[in-house]
Amino acid sequence: MNIEQIREYCLSKKGATESFPFDETTLVIKVMNKMFALIDLEEANSITLKCEPEYALELREQYPSIEGAYHFNKKYWNSVRIDKEVSDKLLQKLIDHSYDEVIKKFTKKLRTAYDAFTE
Repeated sequence: MNIEQIREYCLSKKGATESFPFDETTLVIKVMNKMFALIDLEEANSITLKCEPEYALELREQYPSIEGAYHFNKKYWNSVRIDKEVSDKLLQKLIDHSYDEVIKKFTKKLRTAYDAFTE
């Protein structure tokens, strides 16, 4: 997957929006205003995704192109190089996992708003 395909896949998720809160080259994708993906458009070779802590460690051990995310809590966030050995299928699975990790932490109020959200 290239950066645009990744962006489109992330934005196809229910409630997903994009913004540039940090600078003009760092694309942040959120669900209900909670970040689940960050893409550096300047380098265009990686995506930062939220991850369950044990699974994050497993992925880092198994794939050299997955590492703790720079400037993020490395317990919960991985940086995935998309120009390396990570397959499109695995990348989609990791995006789905990140999205699900964010949704499962929603407050009751946010969950209600999410459940009522229509595309």
